[in-house]
Amino acid sequence: MEFQKKDRYGIEDLLHIMELLRSEGGCPWDREQTHESIRKNLIEETYETVEAIDQQDAGMLREELGDVLLQVVFHARMEEEKGVFSFDDVANDICRKLIIRHPHIFGDATVSGVDEVLDNWNAIKQQTKGQTTAAETLTAVPRPLPALMRAEKVQSRAGKANPIFGYLSPEEAMKDLRSEEKELEEAAAEGRLPEIADEIGDLIFAAVNVARKYGLDPEELLTRSTDRFIDRFTRVEALAGEQDVPIGEADTALLDRLWRESKEYLGGGEEH
Repeated sequence: MEFQKKDRYGIEDLLHIMELLRSEGGCPWDREQTHESIRKNLIEETYETVEAIDQQDAGMLREELGDVLLQVVFHARMEEEKGVFSFDDVANDICRKLIIRHPHIFGDATVSGVDEVLDNWNAIKQQTKGQTTAAETLTAVPRPLPALMRAEKVQSRAGKANPIFGYLSPEEAMKDLRSEEKELEEAAAEGRLPEIADEIGDLIFAAVNVARKYGLDPEELLTRSTDRFIDRFTRVEALAGEQDVPIGEADTALLDRLWRESKEYLGGGEEH
């Protein structure tokens, strides 16, 4: 199969390259891949794209978007080889979806603002997917999503079905959080591991509700908390090293003191 090198390539070139890689005389690795074998690649590339967005790195974003596009082309090529669908079918379907879900642009509908746009989008989505019950909108949330993200989406959709399910105020969500904490303490006091596991899950789920009612993204909140922990741990280890105490040999009293110092320092306090 012939391929002509150029100074600049486009989407048709990418499709041709993938066809070449998957052909009889192509790359052995590319040829043996399946949807399942490169499933994680798509996830990893997506998160690397998110990282580029978070870092506001345009060069990195450009590269990572290309990697995500490669995954789309890769999966589409596998289906084209089986005669099921092609990349063009994928592009056609998303174009049709955008046209259908924007009747205020491509039809006669009028909207008053962003909220009505989103309401129309969700209503059209539910209709086109044949979802006739509120429960179906919950089960339609993909299970492989990150757990916090999935919980937030399920809670939001339940709240649209009936505001009581979504909590009427942050205070009500907080009350439920405290209730779940109490149930966890009771299960822990009796040492019932299966119940402890369930209650921990319920407690996290309730915390997601609190975040959602404050308009905060629980996935981002946990990421930031994890980052803060890493920063503080790094500081504690450095402070312990200054006292010639390996982090693994420090006792509770020392770690508590260094942790407080680290927290104050990284929070803007004076260095100790």
